[in-house]
Amino acid sequence: MSKTHHTIDYIELPVDATGAAKAFYAAAFGWTFQDYGPTYAALSAGIDGGFQADPAEKTPAPLAIVYSADLDASLAAVRLAGGEITRAVFDFPGGRRFHFRDPSGNELAVWSDR
Repeated sequence: MSKTHHTIDYIELPVDATGAAKAFYAAAFGWTFQDYGPTYAALSAGIDGGFQADPAEKTPAPLAIVYSADLDASLAAVRLAGGEITRAVFDFPGGRRFHFRDPSGNELAVWSDR
């Protein structure tokens, strides 16, 4: 699937337990899932997303994740626009990403595939 630069294409929902979250959303909406360990499950629901239950990774609110074709340029642009970097660029199984807080206090992330 082709990704579009600077569009929201993924969202993570903080949950207490991936199993319970999967059961609820499967029953309520028929969503399907791909497990990536005991505390993370990707979901398919029109927009891709996942459930994050790892206490060290879990955000207090849903996390919108923006795709970037050039992560370093996006990082610079976020900083220049006044965003506060809350998590420096890091690797994850699908690529690299960073988190930031906008001037209103909303936390988002930006990712790029490898």
